[in-house]
Amino acid sequence: MRDSLPGVPGSVRVRLLPPDGSSILTPWQPVDPTRDHTARIHLRDLRPATRYSLTVEGRAPGANAPEASLEGSFVTLAPQDADAPVRFAVISCHDFPRRDDTTRGHRIYRSIADIAPAFLIHTGDIVYYDKPAPYARDATLARYKWNRLFSLPYERDFYRNHAAWFIKDDHDTLRDDCWPGMRYGNLTWEEGLAIFREQVPVGPSPFRTFRHGRHLQIWLVEGREYRSANDTPDGPDKTIWGPAQKQWLFRSMRSSDATFRILVSPTPLVGPDRPNKSDNHANAGFRHEGAEVRAFLASLGNAFVICGDRHWQYASRDTDTGLREYACGPGTDAHAGGFSEDWRTPAHRFLRIGGGFLTVEVTTADNQPRIIFRHHDVAGTVVFEDRPQG
Repeated sequence: MRDSLPGVPGSVRVRLLPPDGSSILTPWQPVDPTRDHTARIHLRDLRPATRYSLTVEGRAPGANAPEASLEGSFVTLAPQDADAPVRFAVISCHDFPRRDDTTRGHRIYRSIADIAPAFLIHTGDIVYYDKPAPYARDATLARYKWNRLFSLPYERDFYRNHAAWFIKDDHDTLRDDCWPGMRYGNLTWEEGLAIFREQVPVGPSPFRTFRHGRHLQIWLVEGREYRSANDTPDGPDKTIWGPAQKQWLFRSMRSSDATFRILVSPTPLVGPDRPNKSDNHANAGFRHEGAEVRAFLASLGNAFVICGDRHWQYASRDTDTGLREYACGPGTDAHAGGFSEDWRTPAHRFLRIGGGFLTVEVTTADNQPRIIFRHHDVAGTVVFEDRPQG
């Protein structure tokens, strides 16, 4: 099949080089033919706030020396007690047929690289199994979509030089608005979860938190694995996050002493969204849990929400709680739509039907920490900036 990238037997290892030149070399590890010929290598005991050069080496069975290599780099997070400035980027909604450079891929990666973020967060819908060319109704075609997208030059160049966190949503799990137990053709729910985990670096838990210095802590939530069916009547037991994840989130966010707390969700919590949708916390179908979560986050005083999923960019403020939400927008202008600027509501502080990305910058000026949210178009131009006070 055109643009396919079949795997082959072999083994891989990673060579890390910090600035002082003391290299770290991992053992050779065979790729797993049952997991799309991937290998998962854990890098431990890394120094904080350090740029590492990285070389991934590969060899065929029986070879004694590397026969192929790929070079890159990444920066580790600052220690928790550091007064460390940071800038990071957030993206969502990619699709191979809707890329804006047919040869090189999605142009936003070049624009984001020019801004030099410390790291990237992808909020999901990384690929679309349920969109054509081809529809991925089995595991083979699902893996084909991952391989094809990440072989594009813009994608390859960016990810080999930037740390990234990945969250899944519906289209890269199974199909639109999916929940546990569903199928998409011959692709099962269990296969969808397993393929995501083999294709991106995710640890044991799909919900996670990490800290960068004194002023920033980020939570990444899981929106597919623990949810109730969308068509279940709303009530106190209907959930997107599940009891265990929600307890973890509330407990860890309350206990954080970070100046700014950011929740990154694959789907909206504030919106507003289209009235015919029933898949997220901004919809009537999850009104009970949505109200609970918005009230909790607003009570923290310094918490913000970033979401993906929506094919437009917006900044909104919940009219009941004051909670702020920023939707990063889709990966290309061709991917934008599903909403209208004529539908602006009192909650909207910014609304744009276009592709692009979001950056967040944390700085300190006059001994006061500051946070800045910026929406960018595909070319990287800032189209909206928000500097929350207090």
